Amino acid sequence: MLGLPKSTEMSKQLPKKAIYTKFQMNTAAKDKIDADISRITIVNEMTADKVNIPAGENIQSFFVLLVTLKRMNFDDKNIAMLSKLIPQNILFILEYEDSCKLAIYHTKLMQTQWRPADQYSIELKGIDLDKVWENIVAQIGGITIADNNTLDEQIQLDESRQKLEKEIAKLEKLARSEKQPRKKFELVQQLRKLEFELRRMASGKNN
Repeated sequence: MLGLPKSTEMSKQLPKKAIYTKFQMNTAAKDKIDADISRITIVNEMTADKVNIPAGENIQSFFVLLVTLKRMNFDDKNIAMLSKLIPQNILFILEYEDSCKLAIYHTKLMQTQWRPADQYSIELKGIDLDKVWENIVAQIGGITIADNNTLDEQIQLDESRQKLEKEIAKLEKLARSEKQPRKKFELVQQLRKLEFELRRMASGKNN
C-alpha cells in the first residue's frame, strides 16, 4: 500500500481486545473506539534494513496501520488515543468503504482529505529515518518548513498564524457591524495591530 517497498509489507491484525486489556481501558473508552473502528491491521514495518535508509537518532522504525472504520464521521480523539497508547511511531491509513485518508500524530493529530484508496502514495525521502518521518509528517500536515526552523517550531508558528488569522477575521466582522464611531475606531486600531503582527510573523521577524 501507498507505494511502499514490498520488503516492508506485512499483515498482522491488532485485536482491539488486546489493546483494551493491555491499557486497562474502561467501558466508556472501549465503547467509543468500538463505535468508530471495525479492525486494525499492521500493514507495513519500516526499519533501516527493510528500506535501506539509516536509522535516525530518534526514529529507528515506524509502522503503517490500516484502520477500517465503521463510519466516515469518526471521532478524531479515537485515532489520537491509539497514537498515544501504542508506543510506536505510526502512520495511519483510515479506510471507509472505497475511500481513505492518511493520519499521523506529531504534537497533534494531522489528517489528509478523503480520496479513493489508490490515489495515495508516500515517498520515503530523507538521509535517515528521522528525516523520512519528518517529511511524512510535513506531507500529511501540509506543512512547509521555512529555513532554519525545526518541524516542531514550524508547527507552532503555523498554529500561531492560524489563530491570528481567525482573530483578524473576527475583528473585521465586528468592525464592519459596529455603529458607534468610538467603538468602531477602537476595533480598527486592534485590527491594525494584529495585521502588523501577522505581517511581522510572515516576514520571519520575531522581535
